Amino acid sequence: MTELLSPALWMILGALLIALTRGHLRTLVLLATPVVTLWSIWQVADGVAGTITFLEYPVEPVEGSPVRRLFATVFALMAFLGGLYAFKTAKWFELSAAFAYAAGAIGVCFAGDLITLFIYWELMALFSTVIVWCGGTPAARAAGIRYAIMHLLGGVILKVGIEGTVIATGSIQIQPMLAHDFSTWMILIGILINAAAPPVSAWLADAYPEASPTGTVFLSAFTTKTAVLALILLFPGEPLLIGLGLFMIIYGIIYALLENDARRILAYSIVNQVGFMVCAVGIGTEMALNGAAAHAFAHIIYKALLFMSAGVVLYRTGKSRCTDLGGLFRTMPFTTAMGIIGALSISSFPLTSGFTTKSMISQAAVDGNMLLVYMVLTAASAGVFLHAGIKFPWFVFFQKDSGLRPKDAPWNMALAMGGCAFICILLGVAPGLLYQFLPYPVDYHPYSVYKVLFYLQLLLFSGLAFFVLLPLMKRTQTISLDTDWLWRRLGKGLFLAAARGFGALQRLMAQLNVRSAELGSYIALRYLGNPHAEDSEEKSVFSRSWSIGTTAIWIAVLLSAYATAYYI
Repeated sequence: MTELLSPALWMILGALLIALTRGHLRTLVLLATPVVTLWSIWQVADGVAGTITFLEYPVEPVEGSPVRRLFATVFALMAFLGGLYAFKTAKWFELSAAFAYAAGAIGVCFAGDLITLFIYWELMALFSTVIVWCGGTPAARAAGIRYAIMHLLGGVILKVGIEGTVIATGSIQIQPMLAHDFSTWMILIGILINAAAPPVSAWLADAYPEASPTGTVFLSAFTTKTAVLALILLFPGEPLLIGLGLFMIIYGIIYALLENDARRILAYSIVNQVGFMVCAVGIGTEMALNGAAAHAFAHIIYKALLFMSAGVVLYRTGKSRCTDLGGLFRTMPFTTAMGIIGALSISSFPLTSGFTTKSMISQAAVDGNMLLVYMVLTAASAGVFLHAGIKFPWFVFFQKDSGLRPKDAPWNMALAMGGCAFICILLGVAPGLLYQFLPYPVDYHPYSVYKVLFYLQLLLFSGLAFFVLLPLMKRTQTISLDTDWLWRRLGKGLFLAAARGFGALQRLMAQLNVRSAELGSYIALRYLGNPHAEDSEEKSVFSRSWSIGTTAIWIAVLLSAYATAYYI
């Protein structure tokens, strides 16, 4: 029976204990839970561990495979590093929600059926919303509501697709499919919402930067990468994903270059990097799927490192806009160094993890004779270096001195960043440590002379272009809106217009009521007034004495009207 217990349950238990403990005991729980979970992950063998019957369907809470263990491993590792980074500053309810959120991600990794996947999927949506709200500002509360609406909508769409697929096939098993009918399209759309695929990607850049400095680190790790895993399991080789992934790559670069807020730059770079993975899943070959899984692993670590460095800056200065920062390398040398390592990793600089994983995706495009895809991926690598490799560290740490002299990172934050940086360099120097855990056998050598020279030239000329165009790169006190303009501007405008229209209608109805009352009073006085008044002028129309002729005429008129109405 114990083999049916998902490793995610350890994280759920840890989330409960975090809420119930205090002080050093809570810290012990915070750091020990991911370690125990990691041990449990590697006890899961390949295949289905067992089944439970639910509504006559065989539910499989735990199913193991190399790609599932790989994603679960990095999620547990991220829970440990995130907990280490956050435990001195984050509130207990944020830490508890973060571990429940991580539990949902790990549960998705081992879900053997669509019902189990959906349950853990919604668990992530619930507790990630709580993390956004833990930002504690009015903007965080508003962003959390928008985030919840988007993910509840995505959950409904996914559920519709699952139900349709179950009805059509009679099976709830997770197995590869293509988007060929309504149900499979709904499943794909529900997953792509979590992957932050345009045109519904605005929730990410809207919500993540509003979370606390520690909450954003957790948010960056789980939601979009569980969506990538779901695509690997359910839609490998779906042709639509190639074009969509390429669009995400370019889309993320453009908006990141336009942004002024450091954390929004990094949020848009998540869209960009997930685009590489989505494109790889669309290619669907063994090399491409290995590249998607490896790049997801590396991305979680270096993206967490970037958000950690940005979080330290926000924690120490209270500022995150590039126009308010600069010159921080003087008093924050360690945080600056960590930010640079993360920036080099996301830019696929040789000897970093990004180089040994992202280049696998480009190689898959070459192997598949996809020249256009390869060219876009190559150009995008230069774009990544522009917005994340140079723009982020330059404007935050090196540009014109802002006069700020904050302290460097607290020891626990520094230790967490150091751990992430170590992994980034380790996987760049010794990629075989990661390759051995990929879903398919790896026959790929990233460090050929041609590849190293090609990427160095690409990145160095990209850096040259940045500094040549530096006057155009300077930001202003603005926030870029993309498709969230529909609900943050157009939707708000329509709501306010409808509210004004409703208010005008209410005022009109009130005036009509007043006029109706006045008219009723007039009629009552005019026709139903006091019949006993002495003055004939004060009597109402119906109270006065009428002549026989007038009475006869009125009777004839009324009888004619009645007869006409009756026969019509």
